[in-house]
Amino acid sequence: MLQVHSFGQSDIGLKRSNNEDAFLCRPDLAIWAVADGMGGAASGEVASKIFVDTALEVFSAAGHPTERDNYFLIQETYRLANKRILTWARNDPRYQGMGCTAELLAVSDQNFVIGHVGDSRTYRFRQGELKQLTRDHSFIQDQVDQGLMTLEEAQRHSLRNVILRAVGIEETLAVDLTRGKGIPGDFFLLCSDGLTSTVDDRSVQEVISLPLSLSQKVERLIHLAKLAGGDDNITVVLCEVIQGTVESDLRK
Repeated sequence: MLQVHSFGQSDIGLKRSNNEDAFLCRPDLAIWAVADGMGGAASGEVASKIFVDTALEVFSAAGHPTERDNYFLIQETYRLANKRILTWARNDPRYQGMGCTAELLAVSDQNFVIGHVGDSRTYRFRQGELKQLTRDHSFIQDQVDQGLMTLEEAQRHSLRNVILRAVGIEETLAVDLTRGKGIPGDFFLLCSDGLTSTVDDRSVQEVISLPLSLSQKVERLIHLAKLAGGDDNITVVLCEVIQGTVESDLRK
């Protein structure tokens, strides 16, 4: 089985009064997650916590899942979290409109499965190259895909924060699922858009390439996002596929 060393950290940023992000680093369960709450006064931090708590619950009860099991466990996590957020909001009007974007990575044997909803992202860094494994569910991404807007225009557009899909908004939820094989030396980066909206992929690649510890790389990425304005909460989970003992560290 792939052995993974991981580090996660969440930062409130420089402009927000509260942190609506949540993350999970559980190499003992071979799962990692990032959720970015939305809804502002509607308590996006509640939605993001529901998601990571649901992931922990679902995978804790799964024993030793195979890749096929992980595929369905990820779907079940999103389905159940979606239902729980909607129920919470129906029972208390103060939480109407809350939801979250969410990334969930699960590893089994030599394989990984990624679940994705929203504009948080998962990347893989392999042999010096960074590759985005997810596609943003956003108005801007759709405009770029249709050739109606360039990437440069998208980065400055006033509607760049408009999300087309999130957990806890609609009764039914479509989840993007990506499978693949991991190899020693791979890095997986799960992050909220507080990082990617301010730090370009080239800079992210450069940081991951540096001969630093995982914690130092994560801290440097968050530092870059804050240097660029820190307008949003910033959450980064970095996983390295290694040969050896599974380790984890996290800081909230």
